[in-house]
Amino acid sequence: MKAIIVDDERLARSELRRLLAPHAEIEIAGEARNPEEAAALVRGLSPDVIFLDIQMPGMTGFELLERLDDVPQVIFTTAYDEYALKAFEVNALDYLMKPVAPARLAAALAKLRPRSAPPRLEQVFVRDGERCWIVRASDIFLLESDGNYTRVHFRSESPLIRRSLNALEAQLDPAMFFRAGRREIVNLKWIDHVELGASGGLLVTLRGGRTVEMSRRQSVRLREIMGL
Repeated sequence: MKAIIVDDERLARSELRRLLAPHAEIEIAGEARNPEEAAALVRGLSPDVIFLDIQMPGMTGFELLERLDDVPQVIFTTAYDEYALKAFEVNALDYLMKPVAPARLAAALAKLRPRSAPPRLEQVFVRDGERCWIVRASDIFLLESDGNYTRVHFRSESPLIRRSLNALEAQLDPAMFFRAGRREIVNLKWIDHVELGASGGLLVTLRGGRTVEMSRRQSVRLREIMGL
């Protein structure tokens, strides 16, 4: 699996590279000294995992994640335990305290999942005030256009992200997500039942009770996909 290391301290990057050397399944594709370099590396390399320091000059690791279009799996590496709870709240894969213990690193690597091919949006970082999450695509039941932004619906949350619905659609797995109309994309796996709407299109009810009315054109496509 392809990995990048992000840490402003050269010795910390070198030590992590040394610890990863016995793990043949991990290919270190690059290193970044700061979040700006890291953002460019992630976009260019599409890594499976990022080993990410949190406290760095200019921008935190959490702020870096907010800038990424497609968030890889994240293993935080830091000298500060004060961020541990927040790291797990955002659904990071693991949180390693420096100096990193080889056994803890091995346990973190065991949690890694291979990325899909061709690359699809598998998870996204979202923030709502002081709260933030790394959300798996499969947990999103609805994406809703809100001007130049998109409202992401998962669990009981619905924060905005600074990306348009059209930009997100280009990265989504079409086997999972379906364009309902101009403003909404639904997760097919979250559909509970379908009925005929008042305007002649299909009315989709998602698990949890949210309803979405399909355009007539998209209703025809949905019938074909779902064998209705």
